[in-house]
Amino acid sequence: MLKKFAVCLLALIGAMCLTARADENTVRNAVQTKFPKMAVESVTKTPFQNVYEVVLDGQVLYTDDKASYLFSGNLLDIRGQPTRNLTQDSTNKLSAAALAKSTDSAVKRVKGSGNRVIYTFEDPNCGYCKELQKELLKVNNVTIYTFLWPILSQDSVEKSKGIWCAKDRAKAWEDMMLKGVAPTGKRDCDAPLERNAQLAQRFGIRGTPGVYLANGQQIGGFLAADKIEAALAGR
Repeated sequence: MLKKFAVCLLALIGAMCLTARADENTVRNAVQTKFPKMAVESVTKTPFQNVYEVVLDGQVLYTDDKASYLFSGNLLDIRGQPTRNLTQDSTNKLSAAALAKSTDSAVKRVKGSGNRVIYTFEDPNCGYCKELQKELLKVNNVTIYTFLWPILSQDSVEKSKGIWCAKDRAKAWEDMMLKGVAPTGKRDCDAPLERNAQLAQRFGIRGTPGVYLANGQQIGGFLAADKIEAALAGR
């Protein structure tokens, strides 16, 4: 009797999962039909009745089960304490995944064990970026991935190309930012500046520097070393 009940229960759970997936696929198809030129990256049912999370071209949005309405904003779970920002949780996960798979487009520097990770978006002519480098010198046991994002001038573009095409990119970057020594070598390699710009646009970054943790959380622009340490420690 108990064995038969268990089999029935498993079958019911399986049917419920299939229904949920079918609902998500229905919503995905409806949204994609209405936005054919945009990528519907995922559709997930939220804990709230008839509300679905839709990731559309990297942006977290929400819709009803018939995809009749689309709305943006923070979806908060206030059932427990502390209140959870479900939108921010999803955004951070998306950012973390996008950053981790884009490291081949970044200048990499490893300090100490390198067991902690920071991502930055920077322009070689950005004053605050240069101040940030001084603070990062005080932070140890960290791997820093810097996405060159030259937004200030054509000179920034040329310097970024020079840094990327240098034999030692990390040294070329630090020479530029800490010593004011611009790269003088070739600038004809395939620099990922456009890819970095698209990544910055996906995140909605408005200026440099932009600093992110490994979990996808943006912790600000210019930060003092103690603030960076606190963020890395989760404080």
